[in-house]
Amino acid sequence: MSARTEAALVAAAQDRKGALIGYLPVGYPDLQTSIDAAVALVENGFDILELGPPYSDPVMDGEIIQEATQTALAAGFKLRDLFTAIREITSRVDAPVLVMSYWNPIVQYGVDRFADDLKAAGGAGIITPDITPEAAEEWIAASKRTGLDRVFLAAPTSTEARLELITEASTGFIYTVSTMGITGERASLDANARTLVGRLREHGAARACVGIGISTAEHVAGVLEYADGAIIGTALVRALRDGGIEGISKTARELALGAARSH
Repeated sequence: MSARTEAALVAAAQDRKGALIGYLPVGYPDLQTSIDAAVALVENGFDILELGPPYSDPVMDGEIIQEATQTALAAGFKLRDLFTAIREITSRVDAPVLVMSYWNPIVQYGVDRFADDLKAAGGAGIITPDITPEAAEEWIAASKRTGLDRVFLAAPTSTEARLELITEASTGFIYTVSTMGITGERASLDANARTLVGRLREHGAARACVGIGISTAEHVAGVLEYADGAIIGTALVRALRDGGIEGISKTARELALGAARSH
């Protein structure tokens, strides 16, 4: 597995309450700005990056992320731009860069080819929201060969047998979904997330990070009471849309306050 993701989580737990993981769509509002925005997140307190290649059928994404991905696709985003972005980001900051992608574009690109190109660009692994471990044999083999992390999703509705499978198959961390449904901000985070992380721990999960609905420093502080990392997407995309690099930098700093031990 990629030791970098694990190392970033360990370091964040030592320095603060836990890790901040930021999601951004690549190519929004344009390729260079999306690269600069990712770098700005790390420079303002984020530990791990999740880059999403825009996809034409983003069934799990909320309205703000959907709008951003449609903008990027309309501007001519190609999957090869993802590797260009990762190459530049990893040359500027040393945070692990994970790709969060629907499975179809990776299959179309070629699983082994994608893994090889991701590793060559400096990427750390892939988060696969719409593929389960039992359907991911080809990806599991490619990740073992390349040393890339495999981050699978666990949901409150997952059975104990499925959680066991997810725990065994995942490396880096398990992406723990706080609420069922699409991504976006929630006024208050579900108690389901805390329960789910507890269930994953019972199955031996070393690292569990919580995403979907986190948008404030208070949310971050609450999640880091029981999880290893807080994953933020929509709030960052909105900040980038409304305020550019300056806006996303300010939002990142505000969210990072939630990870401080004194918060």
